Amino acid sequence: MIKVLFADDHEMVRIGVSAYLSAQADIEVIAEADDGTEAVELALEHRPDIILMDLVMVKMDGIEATKRIVDQWPGAKIIIVTSFLDDEKVYPALEAGATSYMLKTSKAEEIAKAIRATYEGQSILEPEVTGKIMTKMRHPNVQELHEQLTTREMEILLLMTEGKTNQEISDHLYIALKTVKVHVSNILGKLQVQDRTQAVIYAFKHDLAE
Repeated sequence: MIKVLFADDHEMVRIGVSAYLSAQADIEVIAEADDGTEAVELALEHRPDIILMDLVMVKMDGIEATKRIVDQWPGAKIIIVTSFLDDEKVYPALEAGATSYMLKTSKAEEIAKAIRATYEGQSILEPEVTGKIMTKMRHPNVQELHEQLTTREMEILLLMTEGKTNQEISDHLYIALKTVKVHVSNILGKLQVQDRTQAVIYAFKHDLAE
């Protein structure tokens, strides 16, 4: 018997899906939660085989609930069941530790199949979700080197583009000359350049300076 916890803040959704699942010979809904906080508490208390998790809920959303459950119980198998397919929901949910991702437009029969498959160790993803993941793999977000700079380091880099020396930067920012030198060294390292001139060229090339 596959024991299931269902977390969703819409009572009618919980009633409808739970009724169908409970009618299955191999599935039992052992607990229901109407918000993320309760979902975390019930998940850690009952340790169900599968957790059906809505994303948008009061008090705590499904992404945070998923993260907290997985942090405390790495073996949890969580199926996201939601109406959302936007990047701001899909990637964070999977990164939080969700195993499968289903849409609420799925038939109850399809959700039941996803429960069985996830229980057996498979990862069930909506075709749209799979497409998003494949696209992201083909076009990963490449972080620009200057995005690693701290606010202070960026400030000093911009002063460098104005031709200011370390001493002038020290006087301008009211910080020790030694501190400026440390910042400049960090800037060169993060930008992967050899000297101040290359750092300045990098700044202009990437439109960091006017």
